[in-house]
Amino acid sequence: QVQLVESGGGSVQAGGSLRLSCAASGTRYSSTIMGWFRQAPGKEREGVAAIYTGSGNTYYADSVKGRFTISQDVAKKTVYLHMNSLKPEDTAMYYCAADRIVGFGGSWSDPGEYNYWGQGTQVTVSS
Repeated sequence: QVQLVESGGGSVQAGGSLRLSCAASGTRYSSTIMGWFRQAPGKEREGVAAIYTGSGNTYYADSVKGRFTISQDVAKKTVYLHMNSLKPEDTAMYYCAADRIVGFGGSWSDPGEYNYWGQGTQVTVSS
């Protein structure tokens, strides 16, 4: 059973930084795509960033390019989302998601393509 545990959310002022962590277990980590999604009240869940854990290839939403960085610690089976220059519009519940690369044929940013999800961590950015 794949389990994802997120941590690192919180409240910060605009321009500040936060780092989210997602620890994975129960999966063959090197054959996984792991993504970060966010959902603000009244809005759809949207893809923020993703990483193919085997190749290290990364993907970003245009809204966060240059401000957010996704990285991983393979030994710890943990993916991070480093968020800099945070804006009030980044306020949302952030979710970690994962799925096996085998059979993953869709877009990294489509939440429907992921079978495993964490519980979410709240990020609040005040102006």
